Amino acid sequence: MSALAYTLPRGGKNRFAIGLAALLAAAIFFYVTTTYSLRVAGLFGIGLLLGGVLYAASFGFTGSWRAFLTEGKGAGVRGQMLMLGFACLLFFPAMEARELFDRRVYGFVAPVGFSVAIGAFIFGIGMQLGGACASGTLFTVGGGNSRMAITLIFFIAGSVIATHHLDWWLALPSLGRISVVREFGAVGALSMALPFFAAIAVLTLWIERRRHGRLMSHERAGDAERHPLWRGPWPWVWGAVALALLNYGTLALSGGPWGVTAGFTTWGGQAAHAMGIPVAEWPYWERQQARLETDLLRNKTSLMNFGIMIGALAAAGFAGKYSPTFKIGLRPALAAVIGGLMLGYGARLAFGCNIGAFFSGTASGSLHGILWLFCALFGNFLGIRLRPFFRL
Repeated sequence: MSALAYTLPRGGKNRFAIGLAALLAAAIFFYVTTTYSLRVAGLFGIGLLLGGVLYAASFGFTGSWRAFLTEGKGAGVRGQMLMLGFACLLFFPAMEARELFDRRVYGFVAPVGFSVAIGAFIFGIGMQLGGACASGTLFTVGGGNSRMAITLIFFIAGSVIATHHLDWWLALPSLGRISVVREFGAVGALSMALPFFAAIAVLTLWIERRRHGRLMSHERAGDAERHPLWRGPWPWVWGAVALALLNYGTLALSGGPWGVTAGFTTWGGQAAHAMGIPVAEWPYWERQQARLETDLLRNKTSLMNFGIMIGALAAAGFAGKYSPTFKIGLRPALAAVIGGLMLGYGARLAFGCNIGAFFSGTASGSLHGILWLFCALFGNFLGIRLRPFFRL
């Protein structure tokens, strides 16, 4: 047993995990408040809440997509459609006005092209081999999953490798940036987006009933009834609404939506630069020189990523589930390496991951988010077929 793991009584809390999370959070809060501003500290706070919600709601994309593709169980997918619909209701008016609470805001609107399609497909395979999406990797690492730590390391590496080839990929054919909010206004865009999400939800209901003869329960079995709020897993609806609200809070505080993988690229770029790899000479980094020198606790995405991991650590401690183990088989470890590389590489090609491209991109009104969804689903389908070889 790991030195960090010990047997907990049923319903008990892991005081080590809670104390470590509190110490790390307090230190970062103090640093960013005194060095930068309360607004920056607020973004870290949102990161902490995101980590707690993701862990407590067990709101992953990888597992829910696998459950739907292999078993026809669509509750997780319906939760994601609810999240997108609610987020669009919040985001689209701000995207049309280009301001929120007297602050200029912007969305994640990216070109609809081959790089997105190919990148999302690669990312989808990586989801099933690596074991999680971008947000899922962060909250499971924070929660003590050691195999996911391998995925995260190679996720970062894949992100940096992609920057070496990115200009070639971006030169592939593209329809350019298409925003339904810009084309049709907030009301017109909502009149298209909400029925689309509803149609996907209805399709999952039909498939689930056809596959099982009935609608499977939306209830998710927790391991204690006394403290459902912090022990989890929460109902999908709770997680969907909370994540949409926190993404909206990110938009209000920073001027832009929630993202994840740009932070990984910054971490990896700085590490490669420190090791003497000439990344500064690559075209991508020639345009991003400041990111090679920036304080990682000043960079919005990086700071929020740290917050997500610490928030998940605290949530795992309160749930009494923080118990890391370092027994990882060779094939599952190899899958984490390959999957992590594919996640990182695919995310850069696709202008983001399940958060930056799919969630925040779609909430911004960008059609590249919808293209990402369908191509990533195909990638997940193939990744599921590869899982048995790696004994997953």
